[in-house]
Amino acid sequence: MPRRLTLAQLATALATLALIPALGEEPLFQAKPLTAPGSFTPGIEGPAVDASGHIFAVNLSRQQTIGRVDQLGTAEIFVTLPGKSTGNGIRIGTDGTLYVADYVEHNVLRIHPQTREIKIHAHNPHFNQPNDLTLATDGTLFASDPNWKEGTGQIWRIDPDGSTHRLAEGMGTTNGIELSPDGTRLYVNESVQRNLWFFTVTATKTLSHKQLLRRFADFGFDGMRCDVDGNLYVTRHGKGTIVKLSPSGEILTEIKIPGENPTNLCFGGEDGRTVYVTEAKQGRLIQFRVDRPGLEFARLQRKSDR
Repeated sequence: MPRRLTLAQLATALATLALIPALGEEPLFQAKPLTAPGSFTPGIEGPAVDASGHIFAVNLSRQQTIGRVDQLGTAEIFVTLPGKSTGNGIRIGTDGTLYVADYVEHNVLRIHPQTREIKIHAHNPHFNQPNDLTLATDGTLFASDPNWKEGTGQIWRIDPDGSTHRLAEGMGTTNGIELSPDGTRLYVNESVQRNLWFFTVTATKTLSHKQLLRRFADFGFDGMRCDVDGNLYVTRHGKGTIVKLSPSGEILTEIKIPGENPTNLCFGGEDGRTVYVTEAKQGRLIQFRVDRPGLEFARLQRKSDR
């Protein structure tokens, strides 16, 4: 008599089958380089993908640049930032505007996608050094703001008019930051302390109910992004991996990349299921395929299809 599967066994089998790539597709969660070693400086960060699939990352060839890379790995300098401005995290609005954390000059910059004009979107002398950004659907930015020397950090809200509002202080070295798909949860990690927190985002866009999602015993954190299901992909700086966490903090998988120091990541490709990682040790972009599209990619595509 054939053995009958329980519902749990059937669900596990179906989930396993879903991860098997179709004929001709690349295998999932297997990383490989996109650009050559040394194409970026050790300050490589960002990254972000626009609606046409270009990847933007900072410090291509030299500091203070923002590079634009196509899906084949061909790179060009998109802009050079003025003065001493140096970029870190990047987000792209639904109109294509690039928002760049300028950690040296305590700014968040705004770059026009066609004219490439660079303007100061927000400045506050009380910024330590804006590090990473996340973008709400209404154009509100949230920024992590670490003080590496003191081992502390802050969180800021930057409204569409450029006004700045400190939402949290006295944290550890705040670094990666991301909103959940419904915008009600803000994730923030602390690189040195290895804590990953989440806050409830209130109707007035303040933060409440700080809770620990997960603590790690070793290595550091850097940037992170959500997929459309709300799973978090988090860079493990020093370990050379990207860990995929469920919204409840369960480790779903961990992807080894060629390079010890991933700094940030984003989703792109034709279907939003290619993850691009900035890796500082080799100064290059890494890529791997995943099972579900990125949240930010999906939003940009919905906007461009209208």
